[in-house]
Formats: sequence, C-alpha cells, structure tokens
Amino acid sequence: MSASPDMRSRITDNIVYFARTLRKAGVPVGPASVVDAVTAVEVSGIENREDLYWTLHAVFVRKHEHRLLFDEAFRIYWQSRGLIEKMLAVLSPVAPPRGEPEKPKAGQTRVSQAFEAAKERVAEETVPEIEVDAKFTVSGKELLQKKDFAQMTADEIAVAIKALRSMSLAMDNIRLRRLTPSARGRIDPRRTLRASMRAGGDIIDLKFRKPAEKRPPVVALCDISGSMSQYSRLLLHFLHGLTAERRNVHTFLFGTRLTNVTRQLRMKDPDEALEACSEDVEDWSGGTRIASALHDFNLHWSRRVLSGQPTVLLITDGLERDTDEDLDREMDRLHRSCRRLVWLNPLLRFDGFEAKAKGIRAMLPHVDEFRAAHSLNAVADLVEALSGTGRSPAANPRNWL
Repeated sequence: MSASPDMRSRITDNIVYFARTLRKAGVPVGPASVVDAVTAVEVSGIENREDLYWTLHAVFVRKHEHRLLFDEAFRIYWQSRGLIEKMLAVLSPVAPPRGEPEKPKAGQTRVSQAFEAAKERVAEETVPEIEVDAKFTVSGKELLQKKDFAQMTADEIAVAIKALRSMSLAMDNIRLRRLTPSARGRIDPRRTLRASMRAGGDIIDLKFRKPAEKRPPVVALCDISGSMSQYSRLLLHFLHGLTAERRNVHTFLFGTRLTNVTRQLRMKDPDEALEACSEDVEDWSGGTRIASALHDFNLHWSRRVLSGQPTVLLITDGLERDTDEDLDREMDRLHRSCRRLVWLNPLLRFDGFEAKAKGIRAMLPHVDEFRAAHSLNAVADLVEALSGTGRSPAANPRNWL
C-alpha cells in the first residue's frame, strides 16, 4: 500500500526529528544518513516494529558504542508517541497491537534529555530570551567534579572527556643499577683517568657518576564488561592522554577475553584511537572473566610489559563469574610481577560498600591500593597519588576483608 504525499511528509519529518534526537545524544548522524533512512523505510515497507528498528539501525549505527544510545532513543521516541502504529497503518495492511513497555535501560538519562531538546524545534523567531547558564560555572564545575560518570549527560561527558585528556601524570622516577655521568656523586675512575691522560697526566679532574633514573612504565588492565562499560569508555580517554604524554604505557581491555589496545591508543586523534579500540574488541559490554584474562596476561604479556618496575592499574568492579582458586593465584602472580598494583573500583562510590562478592575478596589481599574510579575527583586523586603529591589516602585493601 503506497503512502499519500502528506503521510510521506510526516514520516520524513519524524525520521528527521529522530535523527536530531540521536545527534543530541551523541550519535553522529549527518544529512546524508537521514536521506538514506527515509529512502530505506519507504523502499523496505515496514511490517512491524522490529523491521523499522533494524532498518534505521542499519543506517544510523556505525560504531559499537552507539548501539545502546540508539536502542534507548528508539524506545523513547517512537513508542512514547505511538508513531510506529500510525506508520504501519499506512505502509502495511494491518497494524499489529502495541506491546508492553520495556523496563528503563542504561543511557536513558542522556537520551531522554536529547529527546526533550529535539522537541524544542527551531521556533525562536520571536524575541529571544536572555538566559544565564550556570551549568559550568564555579559551583557547576564543583558538582561535575563529584558527579558519577554513569549519571552524566552528553554535554557533561564532553566536558569530562576534555578534563580527563588534560590530566598529566608526573610519577616519581625510579633508580636503576646503571650509572650515568653526574656533576656530583660517586667518583668515576674510568672517566677520571681518561680525562687525566688527555691533559698529559699532570692534572687530575675528578669525574663523578650516579644511578640513572627513569619514569616507571604504566600498565592498565581495563574491564569492559556490561557493568563497567560506561566507566571504561571515559577512562580510555585518560589513558589516551597518558599514552600521548609518556610512551611507556600499555593498555589491555578484557571482558571474556584479553585484547591489547596499546597501538590503537598511540594514535594522535582520540576519536580515531577509540574507534580503533572498538573495532578490535569483540566482547564489549558482555560478560567478564577476570581470572581467565589475568591468566592470559600473565602467560603471554607479563614478561614483555612488566619490566622496569611498572605500576599496574587494574580497573574493574571485581564481579567475577568464576570465583575459584584461579583468580587468587593469578592476582598473586600479577602482584609479585610489578612494583605497585592499584585497583580502581567504581563500586567504592557507595558509602555502604562491603566486600561480600567472592571475586572481590579473592583480589583484595593482592593489591597495594584500593581506590574509586567513578568521577573526575577520583581520577584526579589517583593522579596525585601516583605523582607522590596525593593528599587523600587510598583505602587499605585489608580493611575490607
């Protein structure tokens, strides 16, 4: 059944406004994609809600991280207004009944705000009102510093990303056994005799040497399971900035398997780097197997990246499926292979947090520091602590057992 010109215009308008909603939520949707979406809907002839979902999904979703936002935007925009049933009435002979509403999902806050913003169409041809946005003033910035990453809107996430990229990590240098020339320190007999021979042997100019120093490597093991996806995505921006600042940074992502994304994070453009990470990781927002991932790291990567007394950042909530002795053994091996093992756990944002999960209790005895990683303040405290200037002490892992 062909749609009338008036109905086709309405369908086009609704797809355009739906695309604006996606754009407000953070999904890059251009005019060409909107035209393709309208054409695809008209050509395919939708018969049910699922057909419309996957038709628009095929056009608008091009990155793995945009699937969640698209799913929530589709649920709010089309189902709340009952537009699919009206389109089905024209594009198909019989319109199926509406199903029961789904439960709220993750990302609902960002998409809901984008939906409300899209409803305010360009009707500002009247006298504009002067509004004062105090969102990111001094008090607004203080609130943003403490706000949980999972509760941030799209605009707040953009500000948080810039802040995370700008954080620098000036870690204390470690002393090496190798000696290097110095103005003072130990006497260097070889250089002293060499200088004396050059001067004819009459004048002895003492030369000195001291232990060489270098910045220790940083190794990050980041959990990308469903419960950690939002936090890991933002912390990857911090790790990208850290990789650009100092080259001896190695980053691994794990869910049900371990993936080395160090080379991807060395790309200069942050968006290109994170897109490359998303393309190479197949288990994003899936399950988690911490013991298996740590076993893979200890077996294949520890000797390559854990030389030079590195600091290891373990970013996970510790909610492990397989809680047997393997996790305890792999954590012990990792701890003994590095100079400092810091566990960043977003669950510490809760005041009443208790280490009741078996996976958490198996991991705690093998970490040096236990810190939160859910806000800008938490990441700033981590940077200060690793730089040796931290004022807020880390939670003692033994206190939770």
